[in-house]
Amino acid sequence: MKEIIDRMEHKMNKSLDNQLNEYASIRAGRANPGVLDKLTVNYYGTDSPIAQVASVSVTEARTLVIQPWDASLVRGIEKAILNSDIGINPQNDGKTIRLIFPPLTEERRREICKKVDKMGEETKIAIRSIRRDAIEKLKAKKKTSEITEDDLKDAEKKVQDITDKFCKKADENAKEKSKEVMEI
Repeated sequence: MKEIIDRMEHKMNKSLDNQLNEYASIRAGRANPGVLDKLTVNYYGTDSPIAQVASVSVTEARTLVIQPWDASLVRGIEKAILNSDIGINPQNDGKTIRLIFPPLTEERRREICKKVDKMGEETKIAIRSIRRDAIEKLKAKKKTSEITEDDLKDAEKKVQDITDKFCKKADENAKEKSKEVMEI
């Protein structure tokens, strides 16, 4: 019984980590190296994340500087950024690439907040799905008489309490990201 609950908590933690990783890739008007996390560039025949082939730094609040360790990668990184959905045109000086994040319009901020809320809701759906799986496993143990009816009721209550805690945390993450997006 304990291993089912522990496994459930572990999976719920992974769902929250995934939510935070998704939020890191959302452009919130200020320079954030996280927007490059999903981008890869061809480096000697292997698709490598930009962070592994270049130093990425924030020089000003709205400027991200990418300095490849191999100058031949500048064009590839620039192309990867242009082909992505970041929505920023890179400025290439031959050795480094600058990404200047324009301030977001009010309308765009609201769109991003809707996306953030949707991602938060998807995380809560994933958490509830994990809860359902755990309860099904507990009921199967009850059916095979490995646990009693009282143990099942106690476990279901504990599972629900843990689920509520994780759903609340997912809501807090969404609210925090929305607040960050709406800041000017």
